[in-house]
Amino acid sequence: MRRGLLSVVIFFGMSCSLFAADRPNFVWIMSEDNSVHFMKHFDPTGAPTPSIEALAAEGVTFENAFSNAPVCSVARTTLITSCYAPRIGTLFHRKSFIVPMPPGVKMFPAYLHNAGYYTSNNSKEDYNAIESKDVWDNSSRKASWRNRQEGQPFFHVQTITTTHESSLHFPESDVQNKPTKTDPQTVFVPPHHPQTETFRYTYARYHDRIQELDKQVGQLVDELKKDGLLETTFIFYFGDHGGVLPRSKGYAYDTGLHVPLVIRIPEKFREQVSEKPGSRSKAFVSFVDFGPTVLNLAGVKGARKIDGHACMGMGPQHLMETDESFGYADRFDEKYDMVRTLRKGKYRYVRNLQPFNFDGLMNNYRYKMAAYREWRQLYDESKLNEIQRVFFEPRPAEMLFDVEADPYETINLAGDVAHSDVLVEMRGRLDQYLTSMPDLGFFPESYLAEKAADNPVAFGQSHKREIAKLVEVANLERYPYVEVESQLKEALASDDPWQRYWGLIACTSHGKAALPLAKKIEAIASADPENLNRVRAAEFLAMAVGVNPVPVIKKALADAQTAIEANLILNTVVLLQDSKPGYTFDIKPQDVQHVSGDRGELNRRIEYLTGK
Repeated sequence: MRRGLLSVVIFFGMSCSLFAADRPNFVWIMSEDNSVHFMKHFDPTGAPTPSIEALAAEGVTFENAFSNAPVCSVARTTLITSCYAPRIGTLFHRKSFIVPMPPGVKMFPAYLHNAGYYTSNNSKEDYNAIESKDVWDNSSRKASWRNRQEGQPFFHVQTITTTHESSLHFPESDVQNKPTKTDPQTVFVPPHHPQTETFRYTYARYHDRIQELDKQVGQLVDELKKDGLLETTFIFYFGDHGGVLPRSKGYAYDTGLHVPLVIRIPEKFREQVSEKPGSRSKAFVSFVDFGPTVLNLAGVKGARKIDGHACMGMGPQHLMETDESFGYADRFDEKYDMVRTLRKGKYRYVRNLQPFNFDGLMNNYRYKMAAYREWRQLYDESKLNEIQRVFFEPRPAEMLFDVEADPYETINLAGDVAHSDVLVEMRGRLDQYLTSMPDLGFFPESYLAEKAADNPVAFGQSHKREIAKLVEVANLERYPYVEVESQLKEALASDDPWQRYWGLIACTSHGKAALPLAKKIEAIASADPENLNRVRAAEFLAMAVGVNPVPVIKKALADAQTAIEANLILNTVVLLQDSKPGYTFDIKPQDVQHVSGDRGELNRRIEYLTGK
């Protein structure tokens, strides 16, 4: 699935029987919710981070490191499993169901633990897969390398929450009444954001948080030095995904996926690795690669059926290199979307599989931030320019950005003839990822919870051809309607409910151009045996024809079996309520009293729709 210069990874032949003193230690320092854009070491508009820069002076800076998902539980599960979430069923945040690890695969620290390493985590886990018992010796707020046996090698994870999104959940009054150390007039506000006092203050406040994070990194390094461990310990510093200003965390753009990564190389092992202190690498590395890299440096063999590859090693190795990174975004809390993306070299290709489902669709937690609320208000008041409005409007089915020339992805090159060859190549590469895994996201979450939760990987393999067909139907969005009308008719008439499902989504993506299929879609809205298809049909008729969707959707909500299914229906409700022309549904809590399962995300939607 990943094309590299060399595809052979040779594990360094370090036997587990060697003395502990001959084996490296590892510390991961993981900060929450910050992309490369906030640190001067990576971006000239960022804040100074002297402690992280000191690590870089004794190690390597990776300029192209990426989380595979722009939100914590999916990203962290990808990290710990070294597997792509859409392949193993861990793609939704927060999890509505927990899945087993793929057959033959353990969370990678288990391989270290079983090889004699002390493994500790302080303290966030947030996994969407069932953890095996041999992953951690200690995972708690008291976890530390200091609790190991004398001389025992260790792998320790430390999560720093200082930069978490919640640090920007402040009242609007703070803009005037709570000064920041960073001068708001000196910060850079990207072109997709309004150039307002609120946004400048929010950026300045986050620069302050980045600098506080840097101090905490320095304190951890000082503890290792005090313990005499620096010369034997690889230190990884990285962000757990991008963020956290609006349109970063939770969104599959570079601001949501491109993370800072610095790996300090300990003195004892500097002659055994090819990277030199103070170097900067342009090689691409993704979260699926981090676990294999640690295992390779430790000389410990891990699982074979994973998606990642080591990016560093000791000894005369030839390691895989790649210039691409695959990313995914699905449900975040109560808000549904489906985006797949490929960063290859300087280009990012973004495939919006439900492009009418605009980026700024309500997500209660996101909108706790004053900047989000102001941005939406300015849109409603028609006070934004063309670039700033995009967040609240339907997206193209596919987007192509030159991230080097346009780092905030504001100029879509997908329709540019000069980039047509790049577009075709990126389309093909992304489709290879989706069909070869295969990507379970092409089934609704409620269906996966019912049919696939016991063994998502096996389910995916047994439905591989079916998923490939769903990808094919979904891709009808990418072409002019007149070129795909016959295929859309075929999909809507299919015996497979999920081909009908994606045919309906593709029709909604085409909008009024698909009106010749309105009669067929009306029949689906009234009589399709699959509840979610009636909702998707009503969605098309409301957006393209102007037919009132309330009766069909209220009936579908009454027929919903589970909280997951009801929440997916309410995503359509919020979309049709908040986009033009707007429909009134008058949803009440009693409308979903009958559904089974965890109601956490469903209740968020009910709170928003009822104003309570």
